[in-house]
Amino acid sequence: MNVIFNRLRKRKFIQGPSVSSWVSNAVSSLTDIIQQYHLDGIDIDYEHFDYSDPNTFSECIGQLITQLKQNNVISFASIAPDDDGPIQSHYTALWKNYGNSIDYVNFQFYAYDSSTSVSQFMNYFNAQESRYSGGKVLASSMTEGSGGLSPANGFFDACRKLRDSGKLHGIFVWCADSSQSNDFQYEKQSQSVILGS
Repeated sequence: MNVIFNRLRKRKFIQGPSVSSWVSNAVSSLTDIIQQYHLDGIDIDYEHFDYSDPNTFSECIGQLITQLKQNNVISFASIAPDDDGPIQSHYTALWKNYGNSIDYVNFQFYAYDSSTSVSQFMNYFNAQESRYSGGKVLASSMTEGSGGLSPANGFFDACRKLRDSGKLHGIFVWCADSSQSNDFQYEKQSQSVILGS
């Protein structure tokens, strides 16, 4: 399957007059975008919640994903939390209430410090796998290596360890704009690791 994420990247979550009106508007506008560009799924990546509590966020996003799937608009959905407290509280509430509708946890491991070691990465991964129990947590890294465990410092070694223990559900590389300049080197390397080399 070719997967293209329609990322709701670093957007501020703004609550509408009601959950039902927010969901209705989101379903309508995303359906148009997804069908126009022939997308397979969405990646939810809200990081600012000025006026929304975790339960309202959970209901809005959970109902959105559920309706898009019920309408056969998307075949999968992922969420993209990081380890920031307010972000985790919102995504943890979403997972608790709608985890069965979420296919992947696209956790932003690259938000950790750039001095992250392989063993620290493994600990971080295990902690998030426990937090999102039953979910398919993806390993992630940045192409320019400015945060988290970089490819130069052992990211793919960590991915092989995850693969060998049956925990590697996929790899997310941020971002394609940077990757293009190096001929998508890390994406190609990710495919090789997933395929067993």
